[in-house]
Amino acid sequence: MASLRFTSVINSLKNRISQTTALSTSSRSVVNTQRLQPVCRYTTRQYRKFHNGPPRNPWGENPLPMNQQYLIFGSGVAAFIASCFFAYATDLFKFKFGEIDWEMIRAEKLAALQEGAEEEEEEGDEEGVAVATVEEVAEDSVVVDETVISDISSSEDSSVQLIEEPPVVSEIVSEKPEEEASFDIITSGEAKEAEAKTKTVSEEQVVTRVGAPVPPKVQYLLIGAGTASISALRAILKEDPQAEVLVVGAEPYPPYMRPPLSKELWFSKDKAAASQLVFEDWSGQERSLFYPDELKNISELGPGSPALLAGTRVVKLDPTQQTVTLSTGEKVHYQKCLLAPGGEPRNLPIFEATKEAPCLTDKVHLFRNISQYQRLSGELDADKKVLVVGGGFLGSELSYALTRTGATVYQTFPETGNMGKVLPRYLSQWTMKQLEKVNVKTRPETKVIGVECGDNSVNVTLNTGEKIDVDHIVVAVGLSPSTDLGDTAGLEVHPSMGGYVVNSELEARSNLYVAGDAACFYDPVLGRRRIEHHDHAVVSGKLAGKNMTGASQAYTYQSMFWSDLGPNIGYEAIGKIDSSLPTVGIWAHKDQTTINENPKSDEKFDKGIIFYMDKSKVVGVVTWNIFGKIPIARKIIGSSEDQTDFGKLAAQFGIHQKH
Repeated sequence: MASLRFTSVINSLKNRISQTTALSTSSRSVVNTQRLQPVCRYTTRQYRKFHNGPPRNPWGENPLPMNQQYLIFGSGVAAFIASCFFAYATDLFKFKFGEIDWEMIRAEKLAALQEGAEEEEEEGDEEGVAVATVEEVAEDSVVVDETVISDISSSEDSSVQLIEEPPVVSEIVSEKPEEEASFDIITSGEAKEAEAKTKTVSEEQVVTRVGAPVPPKVQYLLIGAGTASISALRAILKEDPQAEVLVVGAEPYPPYMRPPLSKELWFSKDKAAASQLVFEDWSGQERSLFYPDELKNISELGPGSPALLAGTRVVKLDPTQQTVTLSTGEKVHYQKCLLAPGGEPRNLPIFEATKEAPCLTDKVHLFRNISQYQRLSGELDADKKVLVVGGGFLGSELSYALTRTGATVYQTFPETGNMGKVLPRYLSQWTMKQLEKVNVKTRPETKVIGVECGDNSVNVTLNTGEKIDVDHIVVAVGLSPSTDLGDTAGLEVHPSMGGYVVNSELEARSNLYVAGDAACFYDPVLGRRRIEHHDHAVVSGKLAGKNMTGASQAYTYQSMFWSDLGPNIGYEAIGKIDSSLPTVGIWAHKDQTTINENPKSDEKFDKGIIFYMDKSKVVGVVTWNIFGKIPIARKIIGSSEDQTDFGKLAAQFGIHQKH
């Protein structure tokens, strides 16, 4: 019987392949078979909505019938196997979704299976073949008899139309909640193996939430309540004002922006306002840390009424079933989901509390969120000493900002100057001198090799032999993207860059998108990248939101970032900013523009442009104390042209204008 079934499958494949049309050239062939709605990117209605009509055949004038053809590029073994699969799978899905007499097919199928089961039962006794009964087949919605498929595929009418909402056939056709459902045929062995690998929510993870229950289904689910999510929310509501959007955030706060936590908040003259997370930006305008978007309570979630579920984590994600499990134990089914979990600040092993150094639990600070800002700001005053570990963006910004508390600030880092991994050496060392002018005690080319708990202090030993007693230690050595959900979701995490690997539309799986710090995306100019800056969170969140509503746009935007060392030193940057690259700096001195091939750190660098080069092409730009000119830099990078006249390039930025 097994051999008969195999033969029927082969016959079915031959019938279907013989009905396909191949268009060949010297370099490619196109095999057209029935196009399956489950694997289509759009339904007919969606395609026409966004593309104003059906797709057209690039090799002819006749439009391709929607849901009727599938294009396979290639002429090798893989293309042949793919054509065989889709030829066979077309019949399978046509059987499940075609506009045919369902009751008749079901009756014929059950009758044929019953007759076959009786015959196989006799043969099975002699040959030892396991035969499924009609009842067993009826219980398994995935099993479809090949002989029935073969009969349908060999009928005269082989162009059965697919429909958007197939009728439900009891016990044979699995009901799917959405039009664009995906269908996986899984053997019982694979199912058991997958079930064994599935992690459940532990008792420690489950917390009791007070309030209205979470709805079992939502249209749009945004995991993470940061900048990327709020940007996606705005994009979704712009495209679909009546969208139902649920935002789930681990912190007990509404969405807020992070940059002021290490910048303007420390410079606020109104300490009472700063304690309420209200600050003045560098232009003197009063602002709140929180975004103004109104998010309702979960009980008010509805069309056009987005809601926030704060203080709640997503502990499990199932992209196949499109469900998540919350830390409360509740499960939610989504139609579209955005992963924007951000990241967690890294610590170093030497600063982790041990039995020998238990004080590190209270003395060591990581810095990323509101709670960490409030804790650190509440600890520092003129009588305290604090050590900042790290000389990058955050470490340098905090070192400068913490001097505003009156505390004595030390800073240690392995580079020769501040932000030494991104700025050319001369500018890095010049920046370090600016921090020293505000009494930051920098320790370049050093690292901490020992810590001991003292009398309400920490005794720190550097590799130079210097010992420093401090009251607090702030570790600012980078960010680890939050990818813990990938363990159970089966999502690909980039082995070196970290973050979820996504396609050009920021999609990790069907109906599952990633934005912000956790997205590892492909940059068409600079290659695969992962970016941890505010502007990237804004732009990637916006694009992900648009694509969740059906835009299908690629991420080609070059995001920028900025850093401020107090109100007097700031820069904006875009592209590949890496101190290991050759750079060309153009600096304004009085009314002249100079190109200094070997500038020294004791020169004055008030205003200028730094071009980062890959051979003769500009791949990155820093505008030093020049603001609002990033669109010009973006255009230069995007052109990928060979550059030789840097004075002419710098003139485009208005280097002598007041900014």
